Amino acid sequence: MEAGKIAEERTAAGPIRRRPTAPNAATPKDSDMAQIEIRDLRIEYKKPKSEETFVAVDGVSLDVAQGEFITIVGSSGCGKSTLLLTIAGLVPAASGAISINGTAVAGPGPDRAMVFQDASLLPWRSILGNVRFGLEMQRWKKGDLTERALSYIRMVGLGNFADYHPHQLSGGMRQRVNIARALAVDPDVLLMDEPFGALDAQTREVMGGELLRIWERDKKTALFVTHDIDEAVFLADRVVVMGRNPGHIKEIVTVDLARPRTEAMLDGDRFSEYRRRLRASLADDMAQMQLVTEAA
Repeated sequence: MEAGKIAEERTAAGPIRRRPTAPNAATPKDSDMAQIEIRDLRIEYKKPKSEETFVAVDGVSLDVAQGEFITIVGSSGCGKSTLLLTIAGLVPAASGAISINGTAVAGPGPDRAMVFQDASLLPWRSILGNVRFGLEMQRWKKGDLTERALSYIRMVGLGNFADYHPHQLSGGMRQRVNIARALAVDPDVLLMDEPFGALDAQTREVMGGELLRIWERDKKTALFVTHDIDEAVFLADRVVVMGRNPGHIKEIVTVDLARPRTEAMLDGDRFSEYRRRLRASLADDMAQMQLVTEAA
């Protein structure tokens, strides 16, 4: 790819199948095998006090390679979080299919771990106890639970805080615990729904760098929902841009920046080009939301 150019992929629905993937599906590099396959996904909710349904997401097809870091951006209400929850098996699909490692997703499973915006730590448990909790819930049998939990607490830089309780930690530290708990159960896929959304800008930037440092160790397949364009570009191999009414994939932008990523890249010309491209892609939906607000 020429310097400064942005590779784009456009998506269209296609039938579910094993590799090679249909050419009209949104795919990773041809040399990569898809670990996650999504085909013509439709997600609906029943409207309150009505027999009608609301279509949250429709016609989504996407392949994600093993070890790939995908970020998902879009305006509020475009179905980003709904898509992630359906991949997690927490929200059912109305039609279409999702498979991970060739197995259809029919509900939650140990091959996936979810990190939410709220760390959701148990206040009566220590940090060690909270990270152990995920292992206990999965009836972990592959070694000592305490040693494994401690190893992931150290990995996220909190080795000296294992005996502390959540209320004694900052927001950023609590999210590190949340990430450690998710990684400790050794999922194939890490799903993150705006995990840094409640943090201040400075802490959020630090946490982005920390997350990449952790991800570089094992390179778990990751899908990360965010409203922050800079965060989306900085973290991702590819950025999925979603549109609204109903939620759909507008385009996918491949981020051709070297790894490991550095803060200096944020001020570079190529990073600025990706930022402009994504803002342009989101502009129509943002303008429509502004018109709705003004009409109200």
